[in-house]
Parts: sequence; C-alpha cells; structure tokens
Amino acid sequence: MSENTLVIEPKKGFYNLELKELWKFRELLYFLVWRDIKVRYKQTFIGASWAIVQPFFTMVVFTIFFGKIAQIPSDNVPYPIFSYSGLILWTYFSSAVGNSSNSLVGSSNLISKVYFPRLIIPLSSAISAAVDYFIATSILVVMMFYYGVYPNYQIIYLPFILVLTFLSATGFGLWLSALNVKYRDVRFVLPFFIQLLMFLTPVIYPVSFIPEKYKWLLYLNPVGGLISAHRSLVIGQEVDLLYLLSSVIFSLLLIITGLAYFKKTESFFADII
Repeated sequence: MSENTLVIEPKKGFYNLELKELWKFRELLYFLVWRDIKVRYKQTFIGASWAIVQPFFTMVVFTIFFGKIAQIPSDNVPYPIFSYSGLILWTYFSSAVGNSSNSLVGSSNLISKVYFPRLIIPLSSAISAAVDYFIATSILVVMMFYYGVYPNYQIIYLPFILVLTFLSATGFGLWLSALNVKYRDVRFVLPFFIQLLMFLTPVIYPVSFIPEKYKWLLYLNPVGGLISAHRSLVIGQEVDLLYLLSSVIFSLLLIITGLAYFKKTESFFADII
C-alpha cells in the first residue's frame, strides 16, 4: 500500500468523536460558517440588519399585545427590555436548531462526494447563527441606556449561558439533522415544534407569572432556564439557580445523546441522503 494512500474506515464507539479530524478540517468549518452567513443575507436590501429587524419588531408586537393590552407583568422591568432580552437568545436558539436540522440535507452533494467529518456541517450552522445574536445585542445596549436599566457584576457569567445555549441548540440540531436524513417529515414538524416551545418558554412572561402548581412544567423545558438566566444577568436580577440547573442538565444530555446518535448514524448519510 502506498504511503500516500488514505484509508477511511467506519469508527465505532461514542468516545471516538474525531476531535483531531475536526481540528484538521477547521478551515472547512470556517468556510461553511462564512458560507452560511453570506447565503443568509445574499441579495438582501438591508443585509445583516435583518438580525436586528426580526427580534426588534417582534419585541414591538409583544410589547403592544402582551405588555400593554394583556398587561402581562415584567418583574418591575420595562417590558420592551424584558421581552427583547429573552427574544435575542431565543432567536439564536431557534435559528441554530432550525438551520442545523436542515444542514445535512442541504449539503447532500458535498456529503456524497467528499470525505470530511460530517459533524462539521450542523456545527457550522449552530456557530453561524450566533453572529445574529451579537448583532442584535447592540440594540439591547441602546435600549438599556434609554430606560436606565444596567447589569451588575453577574454579567461576567453571560458567556457561560451562551455556551450552554450553544450546546443545547447543537444537541437538538444533531438529533434532528440525523433524523432528517432518514425521515424528511422533520422539516415539516420542526417549525410547529419551535413555535410551540417558544410559548412554553418564559420569553414573553416571567417565571413568577406561572401558578406554583404548574411551575414543574417549566423545568422540563431544556432552554427555559437559560432564557430566564440570560434575562436576569442582563437586567441585574438574581438568577433562579434551580431553574438554571435543570437547563444545564438538559443541555448536557442533549449534546451527549445527540453526539452519540449522530456518530451511530453518520456512516449511512451518504447512502440515503
């Protein structure tokens, strides 16, 4: 066998995550992230400003209908900041899950012709969605100055929440992207699931708004504690640690089981995609 011959064999075992190969193909990961960003705003009139327009006008609608008309409480915080501080993280999560779930099918030509770690594709979709979050955060900063709402020292823990949200979204994305290769129904079910999950997440209402006997349902939501903690850190309130802990556990379970299922089914992608 020639020294320049590359032998590709199926890997077995959950712990073989091919981290060395991910690093070896890091330039491909960068290329796919940049491709996703460019495709998203290609031939658009306002370009990346859509990352601000979507959560901002959603916040305006929520403020009118839920804050003004329905009089939903906002824990003594101006409702625009209350809703927007939850919306920007929720928008990142939903975008990352939606994009990564369709990423393998959308890259079918690449998968069937070229070898590389398939994990790169949903991973790049989850990373590229984070760009919109950081763009949308600029409006939140302006709003906080306008309303005179400022964070405290706990804001240093915000990156921890962002990492957990990334893990949760990536875990969901790995599950759904692998399932979507075999069952194309996933792309039809996912928008309904995401929409339903948003109303089960404290984005437009505080945790205190939920009656005590139903609060246990909130702890079953993998992203609810992250949204709540994100808002608390931004507006300088105490974080509900128990609620956050439930989301931490779910985030870790999602990424671990997602990786396990993805690695188990990865070898069949090129055959059935």
